[in-house]
Amino acid sequence: MTRRHPTDETCGIAQAAGVVGDWWTLLVLREVARGHVRFDRLAGELGVSRKVLTERLVALTEHEVLERRPYQDRPTRYEYVLTDRGRDLLPVLVSLQDWADRWLLGDGTLTGITEPASAESTRVHDLVGTALPPGLELPGTDDAPHFPVDPDARATVLFAYPATGVPGGVPRPEVPGAAGCTLENRLFRESWPKFESARVAVRGVSTQQPAEQAGFAQAEELPFLLLSDEQLRLAAALRLPTFRSAQALRLKRLILVLDSRAVVRHVLYPVADIPGAVAESLALAREL
Repeated sequence: MTRRHPTDETCGIAQAAGVVGDWWTLLVLREVARGHVRFDRLAGELGVSRKVLTERLVALTEHEVLERRPYQDRPTRYEYVLTDRGRDLLPVLVSLQDWADRWLLGDGTLTGITEPASAESTRVHDLVGTALPPGLELPGTDDAPHFPVDPDARATVLFAYPATGVPGGVPRPEVPGAAGCTLENRLFRESWPKFESARVAVRGVSTQQPAEQAGFAQAEELPFLLLSDEQLRLAAALRLPTFRSAQALRLKRLILVLDSRAVVRHVLYPVADIPGAVAESLALAREL
């Protein structure tokens, strides 16, 4: 049994490590956040023994990080979903990923862009064929929660961006690759009639607060929804690339084209030519 220093009893870091400070535990949480909530799927995604997986699921359930819910009778089978306590760990997972992308998989540079041949870029392009977790809803600029994909559209173009300017707001610190978000929204606004005629939905997403997004959307008269991933639920579900700016995690610029079943069919990343990417996303969506 591991001996603990007396001060660990009052140390939040030590107490948190006792719950999630384990390789398999963190990866179980990663997979549950991605929507893999059933035992066999978890075992397959992780390549872990059933014994080890059972131990981690039991521990996370006892700590009320996960909740076990029956989804089948005869025999009874369960799925494991995040509780409110568990969802509060998502920013921790995304922060770990952000740190590793910068310092372990990158050269330590703080930037809002990435190299096409980077490990980060490979991870994003591997999203093709991935379905969004059902039940994932984000607050929109209309004060209502929304699934990121419009089920009534032929396809949905979901574009992630770091942060837009706010009318009358304080300018944000410059980070390479972080500028141009207002321009990006305007270009999608100008192309909206083409998207609408093709029955393709457009939705933007950032980690800004809903009220901040709503003010921008109103000022710019955007005809499409902006969604707030302030709680990093989408970022954790898709392992989206981020960078830290003004003490907050921001999504790097990328575009996903999803079909009506919420499956990622095309990925545009990194996005260097914004006008070209807007036009390309429309062309790809039309093909679905």
